[in-house]
Amino acid sequence: MEKETGRIEGFSDGVFAIAITLLVLDLHLPEADAINNGNEIQIFMKNQWPTFLAFILSFFSIFIMWVNHHKIFKQIYSRNSGIMFANGLILFLVSAVSYPTALLAKYFNGEAASVVVAIYTGIFVLINLAYNLLWYLASKNKKLLRPGITDEAIRKIHNNYLYGLPIYIIALAFSFWIPFVALMIILGLWIFWALSSGKIEMSMKE
Repeated sequence: MEKETGRIEGFSDGVFAIAITLLVLDLHLPEADAINNGNEIQIFMKNQWPTFLAFILSFFSIFIMWVNHHKIFKQIYSRNSGIMFANGLILFLVSAVSYPTALLAKYFNGEAASVVVAIYTGIFVLINLAYNLLWYLASKNKKLLRPGITDEAIRKIHNNYLYGLPIYIIALAFSFWIPFVALMIILGLWIFWALSSGKIEMSMKE
């Protein structure tokens, strides 16, 4: 069976690359006349810690999403309109990550922290829903998937994405209560999604 998703994957890789590159635009150098010695540059960088935190969180979140996107399209061999639009929704949301990242970097260390963290975690809830939608549309017709994939493998991948949703929702809830904990939950999800990509890889070999 010939794989029909090459153009989708190539276009998606380009969007992921642009989205992850845009994040660096929030890392700013100090004004040339504002720094006179090494101590002042240390103070400047210390004050920029929300920006560095936002950049690191978003960079690795997008990177792990790209890894999982790559793995999931190893399973999808054919495409239809539903798959293309669901993938487009993922790319739309991924390309929008830079905006809540900028909000987080600018306002996390102030009174608006709970709101900007809620916006930040909220977009990852939507991205997770989009991934679930993509796999649902692809897996409901087994003819769209790689030859020989088992029902057990399909179910494992479905559960893998579905189980991530309540964790994102918990992070969203913590945003309004303890914003920093919400970000630590997002950090923990790096590990979850990194390990989950291994589960998809194992499913490919069944």
